Amino acid sequence: AVDQKLPFGLIGTAEAIYGRDVNGVYYINANLADANTSFSGVDNRARWTTSNRINSNIANAIVLKNQDEGSSFNISAALEKPFRDDWFAKVAYNYGYSENTVDAGSIAFGSWNNNQHSNDPNNPGIAFSNYSPGHRIFAAAAYRAEYFDFGATTFSAFWDGYTPGNASYVFSGDINGDGGTSNDLVYIANDKSEMNFVPIPVSSTDNTVLFSAEQQADAWDAYIEQDDYLSEHRGEYAERGGAFLPMVFRADFSVTQEVFMDLLGARNSLQFRVDFLNFGNLLNPDWGVNQRFTTTTPLVVVRNAQANAEGEVQYQLTRVGGKLITESFQPTASIDDVFRLQLSVRYSFN
Repeated sequence: AVDQKLPFGLIGTAEAIYGRDVNGVYYINANLADANTSFSGVDNRARWTTSNRINSNIANAIVLKNQDEGSSFNISAALEKPFRDDWFAKVAYNYGYSENTVDAGSIAFGSWNNNQHSNDPNNPGIAFSNYSPGHRIFAAAAYRAEYFDFGATTFSAFWDGYTPGNASYVFSGDINGDGGTSNDLVYIANDKSEMNFVPIPVSSTDNTVLFSAEQQADAWDAYIEQDDYLSEHRGEYAERGGAFLPMVFRADFSVTQEVFMDLLGARNSLQFRVDFLNFGNLLNPDWGVNQRFTTTTPLVVVRNAQANAEGEVQYQLTRVGGKLITESFQPTASIDDVFRLQLSVRYSFN
């Protein structure tokens, strides 16, 4: 890290941090038998079509082990104009990533069973952690005007943009028979010729086709194309934690009015402040709104139909509101996504 005085009264800051696991953790299921076959075609992952247990009398035998493969990296840069002549300003940028073999939770089986992979759950490989921060940029500025020795007005603004999170694109269901129902990363098809959809019936009792295999292939191909991550990784397995949400940008604006008075030999002040939180949303309802994944399970496993006659993976396309999925993200609806007004009063005795 370095702080450096620069021309025009500016201060520059740069920082880099790198970390690596020495005794990181990961899990294996010691009772998981070797896969007895594999799928054919472009998605040729391992498959368990017989019992996935070595000892049928034991369900799971989760073993905690150590590894030194995880790492993290973070870089930051900032430019600051310290408060002078009633002005202050600062702008900064940060990028970070973190990768590991598992984001361990409080339960050993869940940590192993829910760890996404594309082939062997006992050897998932390195991928993005759920705690990879991604990008962040912010800018802050303030101006304070004091007048007639009895009052001051301060205007301040803060603008912030950051990556709100990441996730993995996985099958809904157990496509490979290893026993995990949310841990199989999807294969991202190059084109429709690599897709193997099963028609979606109207209901479990009505076999009338609601969405044909061709309709689902058209929809999935369009979905891949509109998704930045999926479209850039056609012909590959999705990476654990590799899909990041779009950056969200928000701005806050504040006005503070102070009134001074001398009391018992000290200057007291009465401060009135108004904060416009998510100020941009006041100007435009589409600004300052976060996004969430429409789904992270775009492909659904069809029970007893995981593979076709050629041994290729089969599936159906996820539906939302009775319709085939079309967009990767939906706007969230939390209190942070709307404009808010905050009023405060503070009295300072000196």
